[in-house]
Amino acid sequence: MRLQRVSIDWTAFTAILFNVTMLLLLLGILGAFGAEDGDPLCQMLRSPEHCLLSKEGDVTIGGVFSIHSQISSPLLSFTDTPNSLTCSRINFREFRFVQTMIFAIEEINNSSSLLPNVTLGYKVFDSCGSIMASMRVAMALLNGNDTAYGKTCSEMSSIHTVIGASESSSTIIMLRTLGAFQIPVISHFATCACLSDKTKYPTFFRTIPSDYYQSRALAKLVKHFGWTWVGSVRSDNDYGNNGMVAFADAARLEGVCIEYSETISRLDTREKVARVVSVIRRGTARVLVAFLAQGEMDILIEEAVRQNLTGLQWVGSESWITAGHLATQRNTAILTGSLGFTIRKSNISGLKDSLLKEFWETMFDCKFESDLENQASDRQCSGSEKLENVGNPYTDVSELRISNNVYKAVYAVAHTIHNMLNCEKTGGNVLKYLKVVNFPLKSGERVYFDQNGDPAAMYELVNWQRNRAGEPMFVTVGNYDASLPNKKQFTMNGINITWAAESRERPQSVCSASCLKGFRQATIKGKPVCCFSCIPCAAGEISNATDSAECNKCLLQFWSNEDHSLCVPKVVEFLSFEETMGALLTAISLFGTSLTLIVSVVFFHFRHTPLVKASNSELSFLLLFSLTLCFLCSLTFIGSPSDWSCMLRHTAFGITFSMCMSCVLAKTVAVVVAFKAKLPKNTVLQCSLPIQRTSVFGCILVQVMVCVLWLTLAPPFPYRNTEQSSEKIILECALGSPIGFWAVLGYIGLLALLCFVLAFLARKLPDNFNEAKFITFSMLIFCAVWITFIPAYVSSPGKFTVAVEIFAILASSFGLLFCIFAPKLYILLLKPERNTKMNMMGKTQRKSL
Repeated sequence: MRLQRVSIDWTAFTAILFNVTMLLLLLGILGAFGAEDGDPLCQMLRSPEHCLLSKEGDVTIGGVFSIHSQISSPLLSFTDTPNSLTCSRINFREFRFVQTMIFAIEEINNSSSLLPNVTLGYKVFDSCGSIMASMRVAMALLNGNDTAYGKTCSEMSSIHTVIGASESSSTIIMLRTLGAFQIPVISHFATCACLSDKTKYPTFFRTIPSDYYQSRALAKLVKHFGWTWVGSVRSDNDYGNNGMVAFADAARLEGVCIEYSETISRLDTREKVARVVSVIRRGTARVLVAFLAQGEMDILIEEAVRQNLTGLQWVGSESWITAGHLATQRNTAILTGSLGFTIRKSNISGLKDSLLKEFWETMFDCKFESDLENQASDRQCSGSEKLENVGNPYTDVSELRISNNVYKAVYAVAHTIHNMLNCEKTGGNVLKYLKVVNFPLKSGERVYFDQNGDPAAMYELVNWQRNRAGEPMFVTVGNYDASLPNKKQFTMNGINITWAAESRERPQSVCSASCLKGFRQATIKGKPVCCFSCIPCAAGEISNATDSAECNKCLLQFWSNEDHSLCVPKVVEFLSFEETMGALLTAISLFGTSLTLIVSVVFFHFRHTPLVKASNSELSFLLLFSLTLCFLCSLTFIGSPSDWSCMLRHTAFGITFSMCMSCVLAKTVAVVVAFKAKLPKNTVLQCSLPIQRTSVFGCILVQVMVCVLWLTLAPPFPYRNTEQSSEKIILECALGSPIGFWAVLGYIGLLALLCFVLAFLARKLPDNFNEAKFITFSMLIFCAVWITFIPAYVSSPGKFTVAVEIFAILASSFGLLFCIFAPKLYILLLKPERNTKMNMMGKTQRKSL
């Protein structure tokens, strides 16, 4: 028969051996503190309502801890007496809390300044992390009598204060019983925010901050790293449910959404826990907020390892984030990179030596010299073994966080009793003095309670990292102090953070990618607010930050830039000389002015010829002068409007065109009078010249009076028009009084209409050179231009309104210039033989002969 080689997992074997050793050690320690003689195991396995450790004293302090993490529920047949509850699965961390309490009590008993001549005693019970067991423990604390078989815990005792329990639900159960008797309960680990309600729990105090602050700290943490899409899992008890509600409320205010929220109980079946892990695996959130007590975290991480749930960024509550028993090589693939807030680390002088000494003496069945005085039968410890270098949950005091809370709770009770004994005349009980206790520890930390029985809320942000040997360690990377202003509460200390799966880059956990500047978030129907689409900001609106919930409208004088990320001053628009349109209109205006001056020079050169004389040279030169002014007045409409330019452009336009129309009207009247008069020609000519001058002056004077009245009552002024165009400011000349503008324009139209009518009537007068025909054509052009000007002027936007007005001025001016003077220039320059008196008289003269 062949023997097969058996493979041994030495790591697992060592762990089992260590746990067995620690169990035997714990049993020995329990026996040293009052277990039944010869049978320490009975103290560990009997019902939780029985006292685990005790010591008599003048004042007795009760202690309730979850030394075991599991409890068996008895079968209830309702016919027989139920079996006692049986606890199992030792929690060495909780037992260190017990030893810290005992250490603090012994330290106080040895003090000469605090409670001199008063001895503190204790009774420690195991709640087994169970609500049912906690209820029985509360009753045992009250009556001081349990059904133990021995004498250690069966005598009557007076409990003045209770320290514990480690769970919020267990603490609430105890408060409902102990509170009726005004017995204060000081918890070192119960963080439920509900316990701060003094109307329900007036006798409750704690040395650990409320989850009200931790939940907000966690919300600020996930927001700080940009994780707006997270999953959550919580203990199905008061601690987890209340803590997660507070976190959800705080997260909502920070703009963080929760994809899923699962619950776990330490009594859940494996199938239920596996379903929760499956939900986490299927979720799209890459960050998991675990608001779990130690018991629930143990079963969750066990299933997570089984399903290889890696790649998640864990964010933990203070209950487990520094739990040393979780920091194993088996769990590091999942939990390395975890972040969470925990109580500040502290140092309790002498505690490690005390624990090591007790551990050593029990483990090796020996005594050190100081303990051998009355125990000659015991052998002396040699101390040759190097057990001090072995790390274990019981003697590890490198992470004294919750243990320090136990230490502070004991000292709070001691100072309270000390103050009460020193002030006997004032009366009162422990509860009264506990509310106002305020003292410093040897470490310098000050202990006090606020009006809710809570301490100052200060946390350290812990990150799971690896040391050079690859072992897990807890590194403080930030702090949270709720007493500071809101923006200064959460700070980072600059230490590099290890992320999930030991990635160098911070993981991203969002439902929707961030909206860039220039976009806003738009919620998607049926989805949380963290799931959104990005909509570009409308014209005139901006968003200058990523993930903007809405776009902000720019002020009236500003407009959005191209990417809608910044408000920039609006473009001020006016017809300038530099732009193409302004330069072109300026060139046309100057060309018309030059052409008019050339015509004037030609007319002046031929001023003594029959043609110029027949054209009424005086009115012709005055008309040419007024046309020159008409061409030049168009330049006042170009450029940035000012007070003077606004008043000048309209009045100059009105007066120059009135002068022009007056001259044309006078020429037309002169032609009609010359042919219709019955007086001799010389007499008519002598009489008509003063009338022409007077009519021209009179017509101009009427327009001048209208303009003066306009400028006096409501003059035009520069106006920044922001209504016509939303994206630019149109700098224009406001009319001041529209009536004044249309009065000026109407008067010019009236003169043009009179000219047209008279010229039309005189178009068939018998003259070889009948000027009335040309005036008729010029008036047709003039009237056509200004009739089309009105709708174009009203409908044109911005600077084009000014361009339309300039075009009308130039077009009508060129129409007058060409229609009236082009035929004359043709004869003067190209057909000089027709520039004779006989030719001017034509057929009429010959018939008269």
